[in-house]
Amino acid sequence: MITIVSGIPRSGTSLMMQMIAAGGGHMLSDGIRLADESNPRGYQEWEPAKTLAKNPELVAAAEGKVVKVISSLLSSLPSKHEYRIVFMRRPLEEVVVSQNKMLQRLGQEVPSTPPKSVIAAFEKHLQQIQSWLSQQPNMAVLYVDYPTVLENPLVEASRVTDFIGGSLDVDAMARQVEHSLHRERVDA
Repeated sequence: MITIVSGIPRSGTSLMMQMIAAGGGHMLSDGIRLADESNPRGYQEWEPAKTLAKNPELVAAAEGKVVKVISSLLSSLPSKHEYRIVFMRRPLEEVVVSQNKMLQRLGQEVPSTPPKSVIAAFEKHLQQIQSWLSQQPNMAVLYVDYPTVLENPLVEASRVTDFIGGSLDVDAMARQVEHSLHRERVDA
């Protein structure tokens, strides 16, 4: 079985990878993308995962491990494997703000696309990928809301470890939640 942490960019996937690693999960990451101001604890990525659309067979290296795969590449996963997918969700307004701030920190231009249009595109993508996931017999999915992880890290860590079938250290997982790193928020 392969455990995947997924979601759209800036949805909390790095935090979840950090939580699972702290709990004792076996990670597939390479450290190529270094920590930066936008993600001071690192991204926990495995560079070959970004090429799954062209090289889907590479995911076999993640057998028995946890790997981050962005939501738009989930449909590239070969059907011959069994997957447990921890899918992170975050309010889309926060995602857009977080992405724009990250681009600014990197000295890149923020797209002029209105936030409402970006949010609508994300909503459409999420509806499509969630519908697709619900039809995959080899994929079990646990949806985890980023705000709930921040509010109840111990409960969410317990849900994740139960779902992936491990005996992870939920206390160590919960200790990875650092509220000061939740900088881009949209107050209701």
